[in-house]
Amino acid sequence: MDKIEIIKRPIERELSEFKALFDAALTSTAPILGDVLGYIRKRNGKMMRPMLVLLMAKLYGKINPATLHSALSLELLHTASLVHDDVVDKSDKRRGQASVNALYDNRVSVLVGDYMLATSLRHAAYTKEIELVDLVARLGQNLSEGEIVQLANTSNTEFSEEIYFDVIRKKTAALFTASAESGALSVKASAEDVDNAALFGEMIGVAFQIKDDIFDYFENEALGKPTGNDMLEGKLTLPALYVLNEKADEEKRELALRIRSLKASHEEIASFVSYVKQEGGIEYADRVMHDYRDKALALLPQQMDESLRTALTAYVDYVVDRTK
Repeated sequence: MDKIEIIKRPIERELSEFKALFDAALTSTAPILGDVLGYIRKRNGKMMRPMLVLLMAKLYGKINPATLHSALSLELLHTASLVHDDVVDKSDKRRGQASVNALYDNRVSVLVGDYMLATSLRHAAYTKEIELVDLVARLGQNLSEGEIVQLANTSNTEFSEEIYFDVIRKKTAALFTASAESGALSVKASAEDVDNAALFGEMIGVAFQIKDDIFDYFENEALGKPTGNDMLEGKLTLPALYVLNEKADEEKRELALRIRSLKASHEEIASFVSYVKQEGGIEYADRVMHDYRDKALALLPQQMDESLRTALTAYVDYVVDRTK
């Protein structure tokens, strides 16, 4: 059976309720806004983060309206951040489809992102739980801080894995951390269980981003970006950082600095991508990713419903095994 179907099995009814809430939140009769929200609604992905909220809530208690509204709040905040990111990165595609700023313009994209952020905060308030409202606010801070740290890193002459993981934890991993944590909080799990859920989400989120970074070294139009796209934006991710710190000579390090400062040509980037692959960067990143996978699985409680164990194990495995 497909891993996504295995993941959904214990939460099918609640996931259906969530999707109805999601569709309603992304609906408007206002000109332009309704069109853009409709476009975003139609291209929504597999709902990985909302599914994690629901699974963690079911692990520690019974899914309730606060669970659904917190899941929606986080997904709307995530989606708003992607709309804004595409403006910042000047991206014309998102996962193989036209980005909002490519179809409309930057002004519309920023305003629609703001609208979705405001809607996210309303649904956080609907939980009537100040801890969940605070969690959403902290996530917003982390996402913005991660983007700024990443931008500032373009002038850094060091190739630091520590900074790389700091950015991941404030961006991609923060979303998974908040999703798992909010699921536990929404059913009033113990402080220990909430902390455990948050750490579980963080391990998954780091693995998820490393997988995305590995994708950037291989051609795949379904991903919506060509090989080396991260480097075209001045980003050096884990495979490159490993090779630069362990294998590279001064010439390759100088090339990496040119890539980071957006001065390298397409040919130089293609050459550097091949070099990183040749020197074992992909294998190293894959090992690190699987280490985070193992850490996540080790955090699952010894005693738990078997259908949830199967679903959460499939969830973690999907993150590292996915092909897009």
